[in-house]
Amino acid sequence: MLKGIDPLLNGDLLKVLDQMGHGDELVLADRNFPAHSAGRPVIWLGESGVVRAATAILSVFPLDTFVTHPLGRMEIDDDASLENATQQQVLAVAQQANPHVTEFEVIPRFDVYARAKNAFAVVQTLETAPYCVFVLTKGVV
Repeated sequence: MLKGIDPLLNGDLLKVLDQMGHGDELVLADRNFPAHSAGRPVIWLGESGVVRAATAILSVFPLDTFVTHPLGRMEIDDDASLENATQQQVLAVAQQANPHVTEFEVIPRFDVYARAKNAFAVVQTLETAPYCVFVLTKGVV
């Protein structure tokens, strides 16, 4: 246990977050995402949902300020205008920690799978809400 660090951030996750460099991408995924098939390291966060995981991760993870959309979300039903409540909550968490984040990059489902294959790692949660897969681009401290 570390003082001042969210206890959800286990050693494996902290190591990955620390090893990532500027511009590297992290995928934060719901329970239905095929995390292991991406071929990237998978960090399991147990009983956590994506809002709780995003809160913990974004307490130590700076989002990129050099790209227009350092936070992406999976598109719902091929309609970029649709958002669910959980996605809106993740955006609010991101905005609280990173005021420059104004909106999501909306990423079609199969493009999210392709991005995951190139991501630094995938963080998998037990989130039950559908389409709750996010791509976070690391910034600088």
